[in-house]
Amino acid sequence: MAKVSFREDRCKGCGLCVEVCPKKIVELKKNLNSKGYHPAGVSDMDKCIGCAFCATICPDCVIKVEK
Repeated sequence: MAKVSFREDRCKGCGLCVEVCPKKIVELKKNLNSKGYHPAGVSDMDKCIGCAFCATICPDCVIKVEK
Protein backbone atom coordinates (compact mmCIF):
# COMPACT_ATOMS: atom_id res chain seq x y z
CA MET A 1 0.00 0.00 0.00
CA ALA A 2 1.25 3.47 -0.88
CA LYS A 3 1.51 6.33 1.58
CA VAL A 4 1.33 9.98 0.57
CA SER A 5 2.36 12.79 2.90
CA PHE A 6 2.00 16.52 2.40
CA ARG A 7 4.02 19.32 4.01
CA GLU A 8 0.85 21.26 4.68
CA ASP A 9 2.77 24.22 6.10
CA ARG A 10 4.39 24.79 2.67
CA CYS A 11 1.39 23.99 0.43
CA LYS A 12 -0.02 26.95 -1.53
CA GLY A 13 -3.28 25.21 -2.41
CA CYS A 14 -2.78 25.51 -6.18
CA GLY A 15 -4.86 22.36 -6.79
CA LEU A 16 -2.63 20.82 -9.48
CA CYS A 17 -2.33 17.61 -7.47
CA VAL A 18 -6.13 17.44 -7.17
CA GLU A 19 -6.48 17.61 -10.95
CA VAL A 20 -3.92 14.90 -11.82
CA CYS A 21 -4.95 12.24 -9.28
CA PRO A 22 -6.42 9.32 -11.27
CA LYS A 23 -8.25 8.03 -8.20
CA LYS A 24 -9.65 11.49 -7.29
CA ILE A 25 -8.62 11.13 -3.64
CA VAL A 26 -6.49 14.28 -3.34
CA GLU A 27 -8.47 17.30 -2.20
CA LEU A 28 -7.96 20.75 -0.74
CA LYS A 29 -8.78 20.82 2.96
CA LYS A 30 -11.20 23.26 4.55
CA ASN A 31 -8.70 24.44 7.17
CA LEU A 32 -6.02 27.04 6.44
CA ASN A 33 -2.30 26.54 6.94
CA SER A 34 0.00 29.13 8.54
CA LYS A 35 0.35 30.96 5.21
CA GLY A 36 -3.42 31.28 4.77
CA TYR A 37 -3.86 28.63 2.06
CA HIS A 38 -6.09 25.56 1.95
CA PRO A 39 -3.52 22.73 1.90
CA ALA A 40 -3.96 19.54 -0.09
CA GLY A 41 -4.45 16.14 1.50
CA VAL A 42 -5.65 12.63 0.73
CA SER A 43 -9.23 11.72 1.59
CA ASP A 44 -8.86 7.92 1.39
CA MET A 45 -5.29 6.62 1.65
CA ASP A 46 -6.45 3.02 1.03
CA LYS A 47 -7.35 3.93 -2.57
CA CYS A 48 -3.92 5.43 -3.34
CA ILE A 49 -2.07 3.47 -6.04
CA GLY A 50 1.28 5.22 -5.53
CA CYS A 51 1.48 6.66 -9.04
CA ALA A 52 3.18 9.82 -7.70
CA PHE A 53 1.50 12.07 -10.29
CA CYS A 54 0.68 14.46 -7.44
CA ALA A 55 4.28 14.67 -6.27
CA THR A 56 5.58 15.07 -9.83
CA ILE A 57 3.32 18.02 -10.66
CA CYS A 58 3.69 19.85 -7.34
CA PRO A 59 5.60 23.10 -8.01
CA ASP A 60 6.61 23.45 -4.36
CA CYS A 61 7.74 19.84 -3.74
CA VAL A 62 5.49 19.41 -0.71
CA ILE A 63 4.30 15.88 -1.55
CA LYS A 64 6.14 12.66 -0.72
CA VAL A 65 4.98 9.24 -1.98
CA GLU A 66 6.21 6.02 -0.38
CA LYS A 67 5.40 2.52 -1.58
